[in-house]
Amino acid sequence: MATHILTNINSITNNFLAELRDINIQKDSWRFRKNLERLSMVMAVELSKTLNYQTKETETPLGVSASNLLADSIVVASILRAGIPMHNGFLEVFDQAESAFVSAQRKVHKTGNFDIELSKVSAPDLSDKVLVLCDPMLATGASIDVAIQALKEYGTPASIHICAAIGSRAGKEHIERLYPDAQLWIGDLDEELTGKSYIVPGLGDAGDLAFGQKI
Repeated sequence: MATHILTNINSITNNFLAELRDINIQKDSWRFRKNLERLSMVMAVELSKTLNYQTKETETPLGVSASNLLADSIVVASILRAGIPMHNGFLEVFDQAESAFVSAQRKVHKTGNFDIELSKVSAPDLSDKVLVLCDPMLATGASIDVAIQALKEYGTPASIHICAAIGSRAGKEHIERLYPDAQLWIGDLDEELTGKSYIVPGLGDAGDLAFGQKI
């Protein structure tokens, strides 16, 4: 698996990630969503450099220009609800992409352990397309695994790109083992998981910060 961590190279994404983590700036849910979108737009451009292109001619008012244009068909998928801002950011870049959605959440047991409960999947035919799966937090990798297995029922993608704003090292290594042929894109990587599998320092619950707390 090729793993890309955006903060390994200094860029404006550092600002977006710092604001996403900032406990005071997080109080503005609009800005939290916007920072996830902006981070995803940068990530989408970086991801686009790994895709396939073909040369096409474009007629201008004064002549003809040859351009290398994207040849792949893209499907942007997100895990609800936290993945929606990232989904929107990727669609700003891949504006011809189709969309897929996976509804999945943690079901925590009295022991403190948890399972990922899959509720619903909506997806187009994924056969021979580039699947871009968005989830802001890559903690254990369990949600990503459940989502990919569910989406494979809709066809076998040509390639899979897994995208997260913040990842844990344990989650990264788990996904690398499960999906060695996929590509993993992470804004920033943290070393620690709590006993309840929350990323430290992380940024908190991305879904709640983007859309408000659930009752």
